[in-house]
Amino acid sequence: MAIIPTVRCRNMKVALKFYTEVLDFSRTGGANGADDLSFAVLARAGDLLFLSSNTGDGEFGQAVVVMTEDIDALFQKFRSRGLVPAERGSPVHHGPVDQTWGTREFYVDDPDGNTLRFTQSHC
Repeated sequence: MAIIPTVRCRNMKVALKFYTEVLDFSRTGGANGADDLSFAVLARAGDLLFLSSNTGDGEFGQAVVVMTEDIDALFQKFRSRGLVPAERGSPVHHGPVDQTWGTREFYVDDPDGNTLRFTQSHC
């Protein structure tokens, strides 16, 4: 069984550019429309994520956890690709932070206000 989050976006072309060119996702499938793509399947490290611009597919502003390794190097890679931290006062949006619950995390807001929480477990 797999659980695959569906992230809502307003403009699929903008979302795909951000997810694939900045955040290391690759597009593996989806629908093509004349003016705008409406649905895309993305993969990263063997896991899937759906992007959808269809009404009723999720809500804007949701959060999705992305488990990763070497979180500091990953954050630096994303910054080198043009990632600009969100205009938020939370330190976790500006770089990796050790959390009291035993993880190291940084958060990225996509162009539609959804948050991806990149998380590394302390083992």
